[in-house]
Amino acid sequence: MANSDCLRNCLAACLHRPWLVGIDPAAFAQQVQTRQTAIREAISMGIIPALRSHIAHPLAPWETRPPATLLIAEPDPLNFLASLCAAILSECLEGWAIALGNPAWGVQEWYQLHHHLSPLVILTPTAPYPVLLLDPVQAPALPTSAGEGRTKNEEQKGRAAEPPDLLIPTGGSSGQLRFTHHTGDTLLAAVRGFRQFFQPELASGPVNCCCVLPLYHVSGLMQALRSAVSGGQLALHSFKALEAGDFPAIAPDRFFLSLVPTQLQRLLDSPAGVDWLRRVHTILLGGAPAWDDLLIQARQQGLRLAPTYGMTETASQIATQRPAEFLAGEPGCGRVLPHALVDIVDAAGTPLPAGEVGRIQIRAASLARGYWGAPDFGGQFATDDLGWLDGAGRLHIAGRSSDKIITGGENVFPAEVEAAIRATGLVQDVAVVGVGDRHWGEVVTALYVPANSQVSPTRLEAALQDKLSRFKQPKRWIAADGIPRSAQGKLNRRQLAEWVQTAQPPVGDGGCQKDLPFPETARNA
Repeated sequence: MANSDCLRNCLAACLHRPWLVGIDPAAFAQQVQTRQTAIREAISMGIIPALRSHIAHPLAPWETRPPATLLIAEPDPLNFLASLCAAILSECLEGWAIALGNPAWGVQEWYQLHHHLSPLVILTPTAPYPVLLLDPVQAPALPTSAGEGRTKNEEQKGRAAEPPDLLIPTGGSSGQLRFTHHTGDTLLAAVRGFRQFFQPELASGPVNCCCVLPLYHVSGLMQALRSAVSGGQLALHSFKALEAGDFPAIAPDRFFLSLVPTQLQRLLDSPAGVDWLRRVHTILLGGAPAWDDLLIQARQQGLRLAPTYGMTETASQIATQRPAEFLAGEPGCGRVLPHALVDIVDAAGTPLPAGEVGRIQIRAASLARGYWGAPDFGGQFATDDLGWLDGAGRLHIAGRSSDKIITGGENVFPAEVEAAIRATGLVQDVAVVGVGDRHWGEVVTALYVPANSQVSPTRLEAALQDKLSRFKQPKRWIAADGIPRSAQGKLNRRQLAEWVQTAQPPVGDGGCQKDLPFPETARNA
């Protein structure tokens, strides 16, 4: 059986078993069926309402970009999942692509969406934008009843319609919206690798997931697929509810939970949250780099944490540290999963020996075909991340190549400086960027949220004196009441650096600028 058929069959089976915790299977199946009908009707209507009147600036003319695309951007997770299942199960969407969308996207993201996809159908009934329906000129043949709409060749072969591919959004740390092109093959390869890595029994047993991350993000989507394919259960829960002490009605010692570092920190600040986390089978931690103090705190509390390394392009994690290894204090983010291969290469692409830092290059069965509208990856993906493999095969992350600050001819990686600043206990949050300077080339600049009103640049500088080399210590300090991050806790360093460059007046070596508020656009980034 092809992987695409397997994915469709697994989702179909989920409609007839207690897949979703607290949700009646028959009621969910009805939701899916209703959406399948809506998709068919939307296609058959063949209308594209005008969008220009709903956005401040006119859009460029629509372009014809086959295959046709359906975008799912429903704010309610259960409705989102029902629409996703309906789209994958709908035979009338053969030859289409399904794009996953964030219902909270702003105007700029919708512009980028149009640039990349020109979607023809958008399922987002409560979004502030109209539902876009199919242009009949670009419509694939639409079956009007079972068996209709196929070519004679297909009827002779008797094959089922192929499920559509999935386009998963990613902004990485650049903030520029792109869509990774995944297939049933790549997504199911990621599920298999996960199951093989975590305990032998998971290779054939169910994977239960408690999902508090958005389903349009790869980390949320893969939780749904792991549970669906393995015959496990999926608990959809709000992180805000979790933070408030409203925990899902599950046996946490049987479930995987995925968090980003900022979420883990918030739960660790709550005694009730810590008590619940101690009972969770495995806590997958990813989405953004975790700081040392956070990991130490989690280890002290005995949490079964599994730090991970992965990305949208690889359908989530390709390296993970098992909970026992984490609790034993092993360094790095674990070993490479069975479905992936990681090489550390130099600028020329030549593999480096263990212990040497270079660019992380990935080959994986779960690797996306490429970015939608761009050349294929060709089976290999050169990341922007720098790291090394130690003698035991554990992967370590040094930082992002594009984040590197060159100051006075020395290389500085923001992640190292941020970790040292966090370790002082004087900040709630921190971001380090390089800002252009006539003398130094770039100066190391720290934007920070002080832990209390007594924190000053002078105190921070004193706390770092014996923690970092002189050239790595920030020359500029900017206090703020918050630092904008994505839903996954990621920083857009380029945006921060550009804002600091334009908003901050020049200062000398060792100077500081205090209480500089972020512009509203940065806060909402």
